[in-house]
Amino acid sequence: MPGVKIGSNVVIGGGSVVTHDIPSNVIAVGNPCNVLREITEAEITANK
Repeated sequence: MPGVKIGSNVVIGGGSVVTHDIPSNVIAVGNPCNVLREITEAEITANK
């Protein structure tokens, strides 16, 4: 949607409709899109 900001290091589920800002380091899904959980520091460093 126009004007919505999505943070860094975010995973958005396929088919999700983002209607509000999504913070950094989270997994978000749904219609409307909601934060499912935070991405842990261990997960971030494991993928580098």
